[in-house]
Amino acid sequence: MYESYWKEVDQKCSVTIPGFQSLSYFANIKNLCWFLEPKLEEEIKRLHNTVGNAIVEDRHIVVGTGSSQLILAAFYALSDPLNESGPVNIVSAVPFYSSYPEMSNYLQSTLFKWSGDARCFNKDGPYIEMVTSPNNPDGVIREPVVNRAKGMTVHDLAYYWPQYTAITSHADHDIMLFTVSKCTGHAGSRIGWALVRDEKVARKMVKFVEINTIGVSKEAQLRAANILEIISLSCQTDNKPHDLDNFFEHSHNLMVQRWNKLRDVVLNNGLFSVPKFPLQYCKFKRDFTETYPAFAWVKCKEGMDCEKLLRGQKILARSGRRFGSEPEYARISMLSRDEEFDLFVQRLSSIRGIGNEK
Repeated sequence: MYESYWKEVDQKCSVTIPGFQSLSYFANIKNLCWFLEPKLEEEIKRLHNTVGNAIVEDRHIVVGTGSSQLILAAFYALSDPLNESGPVNIVSAVPFYSSYPEMSNYLQSTLFKWSGDARCFNKDGPYIEMVTSPNNPDGVIREPVVNRAKGMTVHDLAYYWPQYTAITSHADHDIMLFTVSKCTGHAGSRIGWALVRDEKVARKMVKFVEINTIGVSKEAQLRAANILEIISLSCQTDNKPHDLDNFFEHSHNLMVQRWNKLRDVVLNNGLFSVPKFPLQYCKFKRDFTETYPAFAWVKCKEGMDCEKLLRGQKILARSGRRFGSEPEYARISMLSRDEEFDLFVQRLSSIRGIGNEK
């Protein structure tokens, strides 16, 4: 979806790196996160201050190879100092991001393990709750569910940007995760960052990345820094390049158009439903707006396997089972290329006839 915008930007955010540059592992040896490029740190702070979606003052920035690496770094940093006799439980409320269970259990760590739905969690001792807001897959704004004395939270805020939802306040949590892929569309650059309140936790996360990959690609960081700079410039009211559309307004308009098309199809076919979201005041846009998630959390009529039904019409979807939910749910991306999205809407519309025949 984002390709059209970046094609218009063209060479404005291109990066040329001479062969002699960025040879060292180190970016700034005086920084807690010694492999974080100063330019990227500057642009991360600038963008958050421009959008108003997270507090960056008195926070430590830890860069990672996507937010996926930083999720594991956070699990390690929070569980390692506890010296528990068994793994610390990782939980998240259903429907949860489908990769959380896989990431938690992949290495069969003695430090942490996946323990399922936060709403059903009733064990004693420390735990880590993943709070994804807006949530993947259903777009719902979330708060912690368990709320016990020994609990720790990691807030995955990958979708807390103005094209997807209203920016209602500066997020202010102990660990907040963001990623270039969901903010700008540059998933292939594999750049994510964490805003961390506690210095000891931040140092542990840095150590994890150091052991895991000895830092993060400088080329990817420099490219990400240029991209974030362009976005911040596009949001300026004064001294904005005249040929640069506001990135978030452009992207938000596309999301509105796509969701309107999807809702029209859903309204007409009677087989599906999608979540409804309340109007909220967005401090960035200075106007009321709904949530327009990056994914559609589609529900089929009771008893129907939604992913199977969609697959029969050559629509790629992920079953609700993957998110801890029921098979009548499925997740569909709303961020595909224009021609792919139009084909998706066309194929979804054709299912109406199938439903009417039964």
